[in-house]
Amino acid sequence: METPEEPKPEPTIWRIPDDLWELLAPILEAKYPKHPFDRKRVDLRRVLDGILYKLRTGCQWNVLPKEFGDDSTVHRHFHAMCRNGVFLELWRLLLARCEELDGVDWEWQSVDTSMVKARGKSKIPDDAVGPNPTDRAKKGRNGASSSTGTAVRWA
Repeated sequence: METPEEPKPEPTIWRIPDDLWELLAPILEAKYPKHPFDRKRVDLRRVLDGILYKLRTGCQWNVLPKEFGDDSTVHRHFHAMCRNGVFLELWRLLLARCEELDGVDWEWQSVDTSMVKARGKSKIPDDAVGPNPTDRAKKGRNGASSSTGTAVRWA
């Protein structure tokens, strides 16, 4: 009896494919319309490619490859997109599209906790956590000087 071949996983997306861009572009165009006096607008696809690259690699903004444009422009657009809810709209659109294609198995979902903001106060009591390793239990001012202005010898 032959065992069925497991499907190959999709390749990692490093740039927004053309068919996906056709879905995303209307949302981005609506949020970031062209300037009324025809001032040149940044290429939103290039910016989104830069954001995708940054999120995939974890690199710092200032080492983003120049092919994505100016790093501060990509960074500024990333924060604006977060603030304006653009990523939520894109996520909703892609999730609905995936659902239409019967591509979401709702029984098996997971969340990467590195992407989820911690909410509320910790349930761990303060005395269970231990002392802060950076304060070395020192109290008061720095021991390098005194109130009289004379140096104090470290013991």
